[in-house]
Amino acid sequence: MAQKKNPVQTHYLVTESYLMTRGAALHFPAKQFSNMITDEYSVYGMVIDIPIDPRTLSTLVVYINGAANLYFNNGGSYTGASQRYQTVVQAGRLLVANAPRILSEAEKTKDLALPTGQPHNIYLLTKGGIYKKTILPTTIKEESADMQAVYFLYQQVMRELRSAQLKDRAAAQAKQ
Repeated sequence: MAQKKNPVQTHYLVTESYLMTRGAALHFPAKQFSNMITDEYSVYGMVIDIPIDPRTLSTLVVYINGAANLYFNNGGSYTGASQRYQTVVQAGRLLVANAPRILSEAEKTKDLALPTGQPHNIYLLTKGGIYKKTILPTTIKEESADMQAVYFLYQQVMRELRSAQLKDRAAAQAKQ
């Protein structure tokens, strides 16, 4: 009988600035969006840890107003695109508007640990606390239709951020 190989558990090396920024995002106060939140279980933000490769971890932070930023474990970041690109705002708002679809699949948590290996940690921020759902992209087809939709939507936010980043680079090169 063949033994099942255990997947390699990767512990990402992180900078202090990354940990501080991620922590601030996870504890961003709901009162900033009080006019957009209807009750204790309204999702006003999402913090999604997305492993890129064995050395690179990205964290996507999206709020109900469409603000979307990307932070990397090496201290790098891409921020402010939502102030320049409406497509980023639209994708971000759509993601957070659909986040309540998976709230019942998530568990209320105080464990905000970084992922090890390839799982994506999805944190849903509500006035009532932080909820966590962990998924593996390789098994997304086995998740609920609601989770698949949210997964697709946060991939769309990532695509819009990448497009904005490329536009920013092109604009910077044109100035030179």
